[in-house]
Amino acid sequence: MKIYTKTGDKGSTSLIYGQRVAKNDPRVEAYGTCDETNSMIGLALSYLKGEFFPGKEELEAVFHQIQTNLFHVGAELATPKGKEVKWSVSEEDIKKLELQIDEWESTLTPLTNFILPGGHPAGAAFHVARTTARRSERCAVGLEEVNPLVLAYLNRLSDLLFVTARYVNDKLGMEEKILHGR
Repeated sequence: MKIYTKTGDKGSTSLIYGQRVAKNDPRVEAYGTCDETNSMIGLALSYLKGEFFPGKEELEAVFHQIQTNLFHVGAELATPKGKEVKWSVSEEDIKKLELQIDEWESTLTPLTNFILPGGHPAGAAFHVARTTARRSERCAVGLEEVNPLVLAYLNRLSDLLFVTARYVNDKLGMEEKILHGR
């Protein structure tokens, strides 16, 4: 299979089931932003190569499942209105995110101020992934007939990505920078 098809050279692409739409269609924007989030998570994980801390293997396993789930979310967002969705996320997937948030957050110093994104490159990349997850959620909200579980999953994922950035920075000894007033 060739990587290039030339079918998108004039600004259109195919949704699942073959329907052609403009590359700036809101549905394409939604699943494209979901793909950005997935890629940013991959980048964040790549910054952990060569780093060692208790819980790293669990973190990698958690995000392997999340990246798989994001492909399912993207596929659902790429499915035209009224067509059967082949893959999706479940309430159980959302519950897993919540349990992971609670587990990692319980190891962190409670926040009393806003913090600035940054720290270790992995932590900073998880912060960027959080912002792309939020954008993906905003894009998905604008679509007709969106599965509410997709919206809840993206919302909870962005919360987990925030906690993950803090967790990774904490595990790697990076101090959080607190937002100061003027």
